[in-house]
Amino acid sequence: MKIANRMENLSPSVTMAITALARELKAQGKDILSFSAGEPDFNTPEVIKQAAIQAIIDGHTKYTAVEGITETKQAIINKLKRDHNLEYNLDHIIISNGAKHSLFNLFQVLIEKGDEVIIPAPYWVTYPEQVKYSDGVPVIIETDDSADFKITAEQLKNAITDKTRILLLNTPSNPTGAVYSKEELVEIGKVLEGTDILVLSDEMYEKIMYDGKKFTAAAEVSHDMYMRTVTINGLSKAVAMTGWRFGYLATPRPELVKSMIKLQGQVTSNVNSITQYAAIPALEGEADETMEIMRKEFEKRRDVAVKSFNAIDGLSSFNPDGAFYLFINIQGVTSDSMKFCADLLEEKGVALVPGLAFGTEGYVRFSFATDLETIEEGIRRIKDFVENK
Repeated sequence: MKIANRMENLSPSVTMAITALARELKAQGKDILSFSAGEPDFNTPEVIKQAAIQAIIDGHTKYTAVEGITETKQAIINKLKRDHNLEYNLDHIIISNGAKHSLFNLFQVLIEKGDEVIIPAPYWVTYPEQVKYSDGVPVIIETDDSADFKITAEQLKNAITDKTRILLLNTPSNPTGAVYSKEELVEIGKVLEGTDILVLSDEMYEKIMYDGKKFTAAAEVSHDMYMRTVTINGLSKAVAMTGWRFGYLATPRPELVKSMIKLQGQVTSNVNSITQYAAIPALEGEADETMEIMRKEFEKRRDVAVKSFNAIDGLSSFNPDGAFYLFINIQGVTSDSMKFCADLLEEKGVALVPGLAFGTEGYVRFSFATDLETIEEGIRRIKDFVENK
């Protein structure tokens, strides 16, 4: 049997692979602590669960429109207006099976062979893989902790060519937790003025912000940015709905949404109907109190983890403004993140994700989306591991 050539250039997700390996080792009875998954350890809020149960009781178990039911799309519109004062219509929204699906739809609809997509590194592992699968070319802009893992307007300007189609921003970032300020987004927007380049803004972690800082959406900084920005978001991280598979895309360009509806209609059709009804109270703010409890707990864990890692000789941790990851500099120990993670898992039973998977060597990603006791024990083991090197 011959496998299609396009699969040759597609790499498996390292984060998913390490998470699966950690689960397998744990199932074998080994003492494994995994900090590899990007998944909140909290349960889905009760108001969302009850909305799902009610949807089943009410018989909302049939096919829906490919792009999603009107009520859920309207809740997305209300959310974007309430949070960012952005105006969208029903034909500006499409609901997909998670943000990853939204990304795939967008790349498939927009990118032709040789088109370039600018991606700041470190990046979420999926971005360059989907671009390559769509026959596009990922153009990587390197950053590090000395620049707070954010690109500058000058770096962006130097990366643009006549083949540039999309700038991809992820704020707050996976894997670093870096957040672009309003001023930084304004400067990026000025570089793009007069071009046809779209901004793909992945804002999945927008509700997980720390130290009282306010999140700024890319589309809200100017009218020009609003018109060129495609916002991708979902409910997986903010309200612990990872398994529900709910993502959405918003753009003031209805022709773009129309094309994605055509594609999705031939691939998956609609998102699970129960999930769509369950999403409404989350989007309308009915789970906000529970979300704030989760956010405060994440902040407490971040503070403990950053302090603890920075006390280990050879390691240093960037203090993230958002998300629930630390991107830890291991260059005082080694620059080989793959070997560091492999040895750590074998010797101490601790699973981290190598920075190489995110396009930046010399770092590892630590997810603090788990309880404080486990975090403290994991860091103790990492400290022992580093000290023995």
